[in-house]
Amino acid sequence: MTQAPRIAVIGAGPSGLYTAEALLKEDPDVTVDVIDRLPAPYGLVRYGVAPDHLKMKSVIRALVGTFDDAARVRFLGNVRVGEDGIPGEVLREHYHGVVYASGSSVDRRLGVEGEDLAGNFGSGAFVSWYCGHPDFTGLAPALAHPGAVVVGAGNVALDVARVLARPAEDLAGTDAHDEVVDALRASAISDVHVVIRRGPQHVKFTPAELRQIGKLDDVEVLVHDDGVLAAGVEEPPERRMRQNLEMLTEWVQNPPGAGGRRRIHLHFLRSPVRVLGEDGRVTGIELVHNRIDAEKVRATDRHETLEAGLVVRAIGYVGEPIPGLPFDEETGTVPHEAGRVMLGSEPVPGCYVAGWIKRGPSGVIGTNKGDGSETAASLLADLPGLATPAYPDPDSVPERLCEYGIEPVFWEDWQRLDAEEIRRGEQRGGTDRVKIAERDAMLEAARGSVRQAG
Repeated sequence: MTQAPRIAVIGAGPSGLYTAEALLKEDPDVTVDVIDRLPAPYGLVRYGVAPDHLKMKSVIRALVGTFDDAARVRFLGNVRVGEDGIPGEVLREHYHGVVYASGSSVDRRLGVEGEDLAGNFGSGAFVSWYCGHPDFTGLAPALAHPGAVVVGAGNVALDVARVLARPAEDLAGTDAHDEVVDALRASAISDVHVVIRRGPQHVKFTPAELRQIGKLDDVEVLVHDDGVLAAGVEEPPERRMRQNLEMLTEWVQNPPGAGGRRRIHLHFLRSPVRVLGEDGRVTGIELVHNRIDAEKVRATDRHETLEAGLVVRAIGYVGEPIPGLPFDEETGTVPHEAGRVMLGSEPVPGCYVAGWIKRGPSGVIGTNKGDGSETAASLLADLPGLATPAYPDPDSVPERLCEYGIEPVFWEDWQRLDAEEIRRGEQRGGTDRVKIAERDAMLEAARGSVRQAG
């Protein structure tokens, strides 16, 4: 290979940016195009971290450094690869290697009757709505009923419950989109029910997440555990599980926020068996009580019903197949070895994966750093044997995108959009930015055509 190596990283979230950072750091000759289908970078940090998780969002300050060397790294936003965009095989004609870091975007289903009723959402869609993702601005979740149900035992379930229960004015001090703040301000929800399949001694929330719902203003937290904690349970093996157990045991006797205007109910040892509805909309959910027998969850003959106008399932995600690449339906990932895409026992030349599409939806944001480094190391080791692209000129990429009707958003365009969001934050007062959610409005701001008001 005599041509200076050019790499495309598809996905501008943490997994893609950590991979790009490793490529740039380990090989001074490499240049990288970071490609994303949205006009804004940062992926899961921007669109998957709750607006009130300001500390977690601060990781953007580290991710932005990936773009410091403008001569070697380029952002190409608003570029869809595959269906309704530029085909992957066409894009690969411009690069020595392509890393797919597109994540796992499909919500797992409960597999129960009534799951398709209006008012039933996956947490991926619901979180994307309150995080201002342009694909979900029209979600319009039903918030007019006093009851809401969240099914799940992870941090995402607690995030959804917290956002639904906390005073909307708290979110006005974050980057939350105006329409989200308005919708939550008008919400009639008073009781948020979190349905958890196993017992309080088994949950793996991070203690910080659990503690946070106990500190919400005017929100009472009630633990429904069928008397398990009062009877005493065996101490869990993990430290964070023990910390959770201590909090939950205390909360049984002394509910945080007692007398609060809204309530978060933690229902342990329960599973949904049917989503109830009327006239095509959710009206509640039927649960079965469980018991733990030899560490296995077994249903009892006891059932109960919760009234609700909204059901959010937070039970995990799976990946979507990438056109032109092999896919494992069982794991929802692309088969790989150390990030090299594998077709059977042979690597697919020049194709790599990173992040959730590589390992499944696991780990935290920081997990992507080591994951991206592994993929980058594999790609760099393979470079001497990779074919020179048919179109090695960097300028050929925007020209090729134009052939497919795609006008990319460059880094300087994103900076204009960024500045407009900061300006809107100053107008609202008390927040660093207000997110622009509608795609057309994002593009207008990126192109510098937003009318400055106020």
